[in-house]
Amino acid sequence: MYDFILKKWVQFRHCDEGVTLVEYGVAVAVAVLVGATFGTGIVAEISGALTAAGNAMP
Repeated sequence: MYDFILKKWVQFRHCDEGVTLVEYGVAVAVAVLVGATFGTGIVAEISGALTAAGNAMP
């Protein structure tokens, strides 16, 4: 399995063709995944901060 992945990676690196629609799709999927992961983490922190601020008010 490792040899297969390594062979595909070498083929990909040496490919001189332009970016295909599939590659754009993979890039968008990775960007959405990273954004969703970051967004989920930041929302939890903001929610906790707002709750703490609300509880501190008289």
